[in-house]
Amino acid sequence: MSDYVISCCSTADLAKEHFEERDIKYICFHFELDGEHYRDDLGQSISFDDFYQRMKDGAETRTSQINAEEFKEYFEAFLREGKDILHVTLSSGISGVCNSARLAAQELMEQYPERKIRVVDSLAASSGYGLLMDKAADLREEGKTLEELADWLEENKRRLHHWFFSTDLTFYIKGGRISKTAGMVGMVLNICPLLNVDHEGRLIPRQKIRTKKKVIQEIVNKMKEHAMDGADYSGKCYISQSACYEDARKVADLVEGAFPKLSGKVVINNIGTTIGSHTGPGTVALFFWGDERKD
Repeated sequence: MSDYVISCCSTADLAKEHFEERDIKYICFHFELDGEHYRDDLGQSISFDDFYQRMKDGAETRTSQINAEEFKEYFEAFLREGKDILHVTLSSGISGVCNSARLAAQELMEQYPERKIRVVDSLAASSGYGLLMDKAADLREEGKTLEELADWLEENKRRLHHWFFSTDLTFYIKGGRISKTAGMVGMVLNICPLLNVDHEGRLIPRQKIRTKKKVIQEIVNKMKEHAMDGADYSGKCYISQSACYEDARKVADLVEGAFPKLSGKVVINNIGTTIGSHTGPGTVALFFWGDERKD
């Protein structure tokens, strides 16, 4: 039995059953829907279908990260059990949650000098972050110590690729990520922006592609361009989606056709309520291992 736990934030966007099966612990972000407070608890408090439908119907959303006091309470439960902790956070390019986790870890290690807490900034998000955690579970099972695993994650996290597209610009306009004029023109022209997460963990627009059919093909082309071992890629591939499963399934089918040596089928998850509060419905994200992300 391992003498340490691996842990992350709920924004890794894996299914609750997946976390439990791989023995990955998690702490929940928070969000508000029309002023009502919820935990981002993997669709338990409110289903993903209901959440995205309410967004479509005009509900206002707000998100809040986990603060240091919450991390202290969460971490301390493991420390009291005599466990060390490897916690991997949502990308610092998206959220300040890594700072909260590190502050809590520093304070607790003064109280529990015999214990160890290592915090790693994933530079990842959604099920890409989840794919990183799944790999961490594999390496723990292979016998890596906490420090060995943390070092591996630091050395390899930029090899995890994230590519996103959206077919609905409504919430990008609403959140101020694109101007109202550009967004309205984009919707008239059926523009689907293609984005990725860069080497600093930031979500960056890369291309404006006209029509859903073309952006679905282009996101798969990005995997062909960057995947480890090219068409012989034999790692896992995850997709996350926000109320557009059919679009995600089309991407998955193309990936499975292009990469016959995949480790299992493509896993399709939901974009969780924290990240989904900002993307809205209509977003598909593709995650795989590849060459090192560089700007």
